Amino acid sequence: MTKTYAVPDLHGRWDLLEIALAQIEEEPPGKIVFLGDYIDRGSGSREIVECLIDGPRPGWSWICLKGNHEEMMVRTIIGGRDPSPWLGNGGDATLRSYGQPFDGSYQPELVPVSHVLWMDSLPLLHRDIHRVYVHAGVDPLKPLDAQDAHTLLWKRYPEDYDEGHSGFHIVHGHQPYEDGPLCLKGRTDLDTLAWATGRLVIGIFDDDVPGGPLDFIIIEEEAPPKEADEPAID
Repeated sequence: MTKTYAVPDLHGRWDLLEIALAQIEEEPPGKIVFLGDYIDRGSGSREIVECLIDGPRPGWSWICLKGNHEEMMVRTIIGGRDPSPWLGNGGDATLRSYGQPFDGSYQPELVPVSHVLWMDSLPLLHRDIHRVYVHAGVDPLKPLDAQDAHTLLWKRYPEDYDEGHSGFHIVHGHQPYEDGPLCLKGRTDLDTLAWATGRLVIGIFDDDVPGGPLDFIIIEEEAPPKEADEPAID
């Protein structure tokens, strides 16, 4: 049996990722799919990005998907967009992790270009025999190879929506449930608002068996103090 481990929204919680990797890597080598939103809100965005760029230990396979927060950062820094929406939704914490002072300045040049280009290059979904891994969700009316990027990065499912896509089980984050994960017939939502709650839930999937998770790794650490009002965008 080979396994896939799905790691949802980290949002700068480098401390949780360190613990998660240590526990996952106690198992025989397999695949880890990171579901996006590595940055913003928490204090360790830079450390997470550097870790993911460095890649896995020998024998392991890592797949890093793009989240809507990576998209916001890329479009702000290299796309020239007004920085206010990104900064107001956790981007300020990301820049501070790269050395920007707490003085209200905006210094995107502190972020290495290689980091921004890495985020820009990330895939939007990963498909294996039984499942589709994506940051936010998929449009059930479109083939997987014709999905719109905005849907993959920003979609919100009705809470009771339990369908997958053409026989595939959907594994995603983006839509937080503090007491999650949300496990339904056709989809699994792993986002438990880890950046604020300190509770990260990692789904473990048997690559040979269709459907939802085989088990979970649950990490519960102290929630950090908030620096500002809670952002509006997940």
